[in-house]
This record gives sequence, C-alpha cells and structure tokens, in this order.
Amino acid sequence: MKLYHGTNEDFDKINLLKSRPNKDFGRGFYLSADFEQALAMAEVKVEQLGYGTPVVQAYEIEDDAWNFLHVLRFDSYSEDWAKFILQNRNNPEETSTHDYDVVIGPIANDRVGLQLWKYESNMIDLPMLVHNLQYMKGITIQYFFGAERSLEYLKRI
Repeated sequence: MKLYHGTNEDFDKINLLKSRPNKDFGRGFYLSADFEQALAMAEVKVEQLGYGTPVVQAYEIEDDAWNFLHVLRFDSYSEDWAKFILQNRNNPEETSTHDYDVVIGPIANDRVGLQLWKYESNMIDLPMLVHNLQYMKGITIQYFFGAERSLEYLKRI
C-alpha cells in the first residue's frame, strides 16, 4: 500500500517528537492514501507556518505489516470515532491516551476545536457532534502512526 505525507519541507527521518500534540488521533505521523489530499495538507502547512514549499513524501507499507501492528480502524464517522477524537484533542499529557500503533479513520472537519467546545458546553449532543465533525469535502481516510515501532514498517519510496 502506498501512503503520502504532506509537509512544508523535506526530511529523511520521521521524528515523532516534532509532531504536534492534540491532533485527531494523538501525537504522531499522519499520512493519506490520496496524493491530492496530502498535497492539500502540505499547502495548508506552508500557509499556516509562513515558510517552506509544499512537499509530498511517498511511503510504502507491505500488506502483511498490519498483522504485526496494534491497529484501531474507524471505517466511517461514528460516535466512537468522535469520542476518540475528543479524547485525543483534550489530552493535557505528553503521553498518548491510547496504546495503538496505528489508527485509521476519517479526517475531521477543519473546525474541530469549535465543535468540541460546543459539545463540551452542552450546546450540541453527540449525534450532532458526529455530524458537525464530518469533513466537508467528503470522507477522507487518514493513517496515524504513533508508535516508534510502527515507523519501522514505513519505507520511503
């Protein structure tokens, strides 16, 4: 399987410590199976940071690698998915809220923070949170690699 990572500058070695905390599935390395999605993320990163050039890195993971990894998969938007995002986005600790090597699931809407605040303020209920977190451009799956051991299965191509 081929996966892509969008960034603002090229690098050779993945460093999980450089990843930001409080992301959808936690602090980790995020990829997409869709080249165009990764390119869009690279462009957003350049715009947010104000420097660099959009770069899309390609990686490959062998099909049998999934057998050796602790994987959580969300095939669609669901209440469990929304609760998992809430748990990770609100994590005040440096350590992860879960022990999965890899998490696969939909990307949340760009306005995650606002939606989580509305839910936590009891302005919307859980089903509405799930609805509001759905990515406006349709379902797009992200691949989160959060454990050092999971990175051993990613080969840059």
